[in-house]
Amino acid sequence: MMEKSEQTQHEWLEKVGIAERMIPLIGNLYRTRNVVTSIYGHRLINLSAIDIIKAHRFARRINDVELSLDATLPILERLQEFDLGTASIDLGELATRFAAQGEDLDTFLANQLLEVIGTGSPDSGADVVLYGFGRIGRLLARIIISHAGTGRGLRLRAIVVRKGSDNDLEKRASLLRRDSVHGAFAGSISVDQAASTIQANGTVIQVIYSNDPATVDYESYGIRDAIVVDNTGRWRDADGLAQHLQSPGVRRVLLTAPGKGQLKNIVYGINNAGITDDDRILSAASCTTNAITPVLKVIDERYGVVHGHVETVHSFTNDQNLIDNFHKGDRRGRAAGLNMVITETGAAKAVAKALPHFEGKLTGNAIRVPTPDVSMAVLNLTLERPTTRGEVNDFLRQVSLSSVLRQQIDYIESSEVVSTDFVGTTRAGIVDGLATIAEGKNLVLYVWYDNEFGYSTQVVRIIEQLGGVQPPIVPHRREVSQL
Repeated sequence: MMEKSEQTQHEWLEKVGIAERMIPLIGNLYRTRNVVTSIYGHRLINLSAIDIIKAHRFARRINDVELSLDATLPILERLQEFDLGTASIDLGELATRFAAQGEDLDTFLANQLLEVIGTGSPDSGADVVLYGFGRIGRLLARIIISHAGTGRGLRLRAIVVRKGSDNDLEKRASLLRRDSVHGAFAGSISVDQAASTIQANGTVIQVIYSNDPATVDYESYGIRDAIVVDNTGRWRDADGLAQHLQSPGVRRVLLTAPGKGQLKNIVYGINNAGITDDDRILSAASCTTNAITPVLKVIDERYGVVHGHVETVHSFTNDQNLIDNFHKGDRRGRAAGLNMVITETGAAKAVAKALPHFEGKLTGNAIRVPTPDVSMAVLNLTLERPTTRGEVNDFLRQVSLSSVLRQQIDYIESSEVVSTDFVGTTRAGIVDGLATIAEGKNLVLYVWYDNEFGYSTQVVRIIEQLGGVQPPIVPHRREVSQL
């Protein structure tokens, strides 16, 4: 009989072996069918065996039991035999549902995946141009490249920048390759000076130098009907952003900042259904608005929000000074790495652009702090009906696991997590359950968010919708009202 340590090691190696068998199956679905697999929203594409095991452990948050790889491997194997179109398939949800019913596996999968069986995939993808290549631009590039798959989704065709030096191309490629916050690029990057291109994991990115958004001839580079993502922040209203539409090859424009005037501010998962074919220029709102709006929506639907205050504890950004110097903004001239800086935030008012009935209900302030990424929003709310800490936490946990807003809202209970633990999250906001305060009709929620990567993921979801290449998610998730 094996000792306990030997038995534990044996069981671990068995798990690793199963996970290694899953890797080529996951890759084959992605390469040949444009099918993305996940475990309760955690993507499995390009993961190591250890990471696949960790994704299965995440399922303990569903029913306190770790999801067995023996439960998902047969599903992965059977999926290889189905005529699947482009889709995002949640293996964790499928395994849990299959265990709760009595159908044979093939019949069960045929019923659950009916929407994507025999549907095929788009013949071509959607061209994307990044106008600007700063913090958000480079993260958008990383995400779009990682989603490239068969090339029938988003296709990053070009970036447009102002030339900074004679070796500008190498510097742009280096900044894409290495990031002090988000780590190294997952793959290979090379530069073609003669063609002025960057090649990243098989994606050829044309680097275009221009100071005028209205004068770039994208069609001369073979780019047509492109979605231009303006992440420079130079133009925030419809008139300024309309300059992009004057360039041949541009179909739509998306701003990665709060839009001014009557420009639609889109928070994916909340009001993206309101995008019409006539909307040529849109805003993806701000990182803070994306983090708090989904949480506010579900709390309002369940308990009713009378009014509230949003206090944002936000990492410093590139518009602050490294050392004390003149800055046109109040207080932002003081050294970002040394000070907490009180400043304004438009996020509270911006919520009403996505949820109009919140008009006049929220106030807000912001404190910039000496960290490079990951922020927190503190929501101090007065509700229409009372709740308890346990009740509201259980509700938000269920929302994060099985609702239609699972991509936007995450939930965690840990007395040890700190801001760096949320670098690279793909959710718009993460509710810290241990910090929740509920006393009658008074509710205080703490919401973490990666103001760079989490926000960029939300932006990509909008781009996919604009490009008509958004994969259907199966099996279907429940509406919040059904929880």
